[in-house]
Amino acid sequence: MSENLIINFTPTGMIPTKEMTEHVPVSVSEIVEDVHSANEMGITMVHLHAREPKTGVPTYKKELYAQIIEGIRRYAPELVICVSLSGRTFSKLEQRADPLFLKDSLKPDMGSLTLSSLNFNTIASTNSPKMIQDLAYTMRENGIVPELEVFDVGMVNYAKYLEKKELIKPPYYFNLLLGNIACAQADLLHAGLMIKDLPQNSLWSLAGIGNAQLVMNSLSIAIEGGVRVGLEDNIWYDNNRTKLATNSDLLKRIHTIAKAHSRKIMTSLEFRKKMNLNEGNGVYGLKV
Repeated sequence: MSENLIINFTPTGMIPTKEMTEHVPVSVSEIVEDVHSANEMGITMVHLHAREPKTGVPTYKKELYAQIIEGIRRYAPELVICVSLSGRTFSKLEQRADPLFLKDSLKPDMGSLTLSSLNFNTIASTNSPKMIQDLAYTMRENGIVPELEVFDVGMVNYAKYLEKKELIKPPYYFNLLLGNIACAQADLLHAGLMIKDLPQNSLWSLAGIGNAQLVMNSLSIAIEGGVRVGLEDNIWYDNNRTKLATNSDLLKRIHTIAKAHSRKIMTSLEFRKKMNLNEGNGVYGLKV
């Protein structure tokens, strides 16, 4: 029997704007509503990015993450919530770690941890060894589980280094992101090498940047991995880029492919048990 399918929903990201696509959720209410619809359709977890209300630019502020998390948990108290700790825009630890200090019913279950610096098309994401270790330490001290982001094989090795330093411990969840211009490309060899090198007791999902999203998602469904899917990684529905996607469009397609492979969707509660997270419904983060 195949492993149930992790669907990691990424509705917003840092790059898509309303000028690029009207479908990207930017305001608190838009993000909450898109997650609401996704949860009713069937997802395992959500990877959140917050935006400033007036400008729509990415923000690290825990107050805005709190509004989004509160809105989601009104109707989805079991949904696993991960907050972005991205270094693409913010360079100081106190900025990037800010959402990790939310407490009680607003506490995120997970925080993203990119395991090295990398270049995107027009901007760098800077993740120094000290920054990575400080974020891992802050998550450990606050009972929040890292969502380990890997763009290249070497980043998998850095996870093993963090394990040796006892900054992270299993079970692990990895997002393997392929197709970025300066990183592992979206093909079978790159994906296979990254999967093969993962530490023991790891869950993983494949993501693809741009047109690679559908390819990597389809591959992962076929080989019993999870998927990361949403407008964060690709705003188009088709490879010819004639139709802008909605988050619902992308999720419906994943459900169709999953059904063809007899893959059931992993519930948040099942994922929580596998990752040693609290059960939700008012108690969040790592189970003590």
